[in-house]
Amino acid sequence: MTSTTQIPGYVVGAWDIDTTHSTVGFSVRHMMVSKVRGYFREFAGEIITAADPAASTVNATINLDSIDTRQEQRDAHIKSADFFDVGNHTVMTFRSTAVRPHGEDWKVEGELTIKGITKPVVLDLELNGFGPDAYGGTRAGFSGKTEISRKEFGVDIDMPMDGGGVVVGDKISVELEIEAVLRAA
Repeated sequence: MTSTTQIPGYVVGAWDIDTTHSTVGFSVRHMMVSKVRGYFREFAGEIITAADPAASTVNATINLDSIDTRQEQRDAHIKSADFFDVGNHTVMTFRSTAVRPHGEDWKVEGELTIKGITKPVVLDLELNGFGPDAYGGTRAGFSGKTEISRKEFGVDIDMPMDGGGVVVGDKISVELEIEAVLRAA
């Protein structure tokens, strides 16, 4: 049995991320006691599903200036040279290098670039399915997550707290909910 027959409704093709129905979100430890969540409002991407799912690819670009943590002053600070330095680094990019099955789910290995620094990352990917949409097209859904170290990407500001600890943690949890639209042939 080939891997394509193991995926119900699997469709081969080129897909564009539907940003209206997708979310690129994150959370980070704040003040050592809670997590701040945010997301990026502007991003784009292409997914190519191959006849052999393990030969599929993903390329995505995220506008760092579109960060939204629901607090303008914090967003402005994150955009500053202390964190993303959006004046010099406007986007973060992801390019897959391998896709492999992992139980009933998938691992997507790739290269993430932030502030000109490229590091390998592995996304845990859940394939949510393929199906028709209300407009005569075809859609696919994916959920992904990973954890990265912000310091490895040059986002290395440390703001120590009185009594120990830091204001912003190093580990960033990244969560993706992606809906993609099959391009017309």
